[in-house]
Amino acid sequence: MTTTLTTLSRDFSGDIIDPGHPEYAAKADTLLATGTPAVILRPSSVGGVQAAVKYAAASGLPLAVRGGGHSFSGFGTNDGGVVIDLSALAGVEVVDGGWHVVRIGGGATWGQAATALAPHGLAISSGDTKGVGVGGLTLSGGIGWKVRKYGLALDSLVRVEVVTADGAVVAADEDENPELFWAVRGGGGNFGIVTAFEFAAHPTTDVFHGRITFPGAEAAKVIHGWAEYMRTAPEALTAVAAFANPFAGGPEAPVEIFVAYDGDFEDDANAALDPIRALGTVIEDDVTLKAYGDTLEEGQAPPPGIRFHTQNAFVERAGVDAALRIMTEVGAAPGAPFLTIRSIGGALARVADDATAFAHRRAELMIGTAAIGPAPAIEAALPTLDAVWERLAPHVSGTYSNFNTTAADSDVNAAYPTDTYKRLAAVKRQYDPTNLFAANYNVRPL
Repeated sequence: MTTTLTTLSRDFSGDIIDPGHPEYAAKADTLLATGTPAVILRPSSVGGVQAAVKYAAASGLPLAVRGGGHSFSGFGTNDGGVVIDLSALAGVEVVDGGWHVVRIGGGATWGQAATALAPHGLAISSGDTKGVGVGGLTLSGGIGWKVRKYGLALDSLVRVEVVTADGAVVAADEDENPELFWAVRGGGGNFGIVTAFEFAAHPTTDVFHGRITFPGAEAAKVIHGWAEYMRTAPEALTAVAAFANPFAGGPEAPVEIFVAYDGDFEDDANAALDPIRALGTVIEDDVTLKAYGDTLEEGQAPPPGIRFHTQNAFVERAGVDAALRIMTEVGAAPGAPFLTIRSIGGALARVADDATAFAHRRAELMIGTAAIGPAPAIEAALPTLDAVWERLAPHVSGTYSNFNTTAADSDVNAAYPTDTYKRLAAVKRQYDPTNLFAANYNVRPL
């Protein structure tokens, strides 16, 4: 391997970080996962990415591609393999002011993107954490604070630049390599390394953002009323409900409705938010006007030894009442996991199911559970979590890979319906026939 690395260094532009490098200890792990890779390659150019991909293919070692490093499943690192760290490719520029087209490097984070676009009065519907990578989030979806008004992050994509498994640089959009363009919008990192994303950004103002909190005893009433209201709420309003937080009292924990109203007129914001405030006894309301970039939170690494186990599914309208009843019953019982419900729909639902590889367009809600603690506590919680999801199974479908800690075949099958998977597998066969890019919600080549 040393000989191969020496050969690589002649062609590679960037940093080669091996276990003896002073940065290795800081770069081996990601935010939510630990690793001991054989080498971390941090390319400083597209040519460097090409050389890194060719090296990884020739080495025969497992490959991980790292954008922001926030993957719940730990895909940004590995043990004994190669990591390609894209953090040096983080440029953000407006390339077409008339159409608000923005080019963002594959290693940029959403915090970097929001900061760079703010002086132009532009934004892209993204996630809700500053340190999350533009690449990881976008390639699998992109559900954030503007999802009901502007759709997923991937819905704003107009073009990508991809380094494929053979080290070639391929551009893809609706006209050039359209099947690849379809596949990267929801199919994750299965087809290569996206070194540049071009988005159609939108003009933005400040937004009203914060949380409205109710007593835990009112959870069933508030949650059901909130979900019903969101069916007719302005699409400028996106909201997430969180309850049964085990670190804030479990069943007695407050119900928190996190909101973002995309607009800076206070009367319009209050008209959209007051029906939520009227759902129960408000014990806290900190909604304020802030820059869109300030709605994104700082991602915090968990303390040593603390793990996450997260799981989610989508709920279409027919399953909403039953799913919410189960969720609120679970939340009222001792030992409940942390529960979240995201209201989606709106612009996300106006895209055809087969227009992108993200296929869950009919969903009204996305529900999730989370267990947090040391490994023994997580293991002890798994039977309870399994029982919850067994109850929910008849009323939910699909899953959003960005919010899951597991990536078993059952998870992949949930993320990609049969017809979507078959189409993805055909694209995979063309661009990655040996499955070099396997560290993801993996689609195997036909």
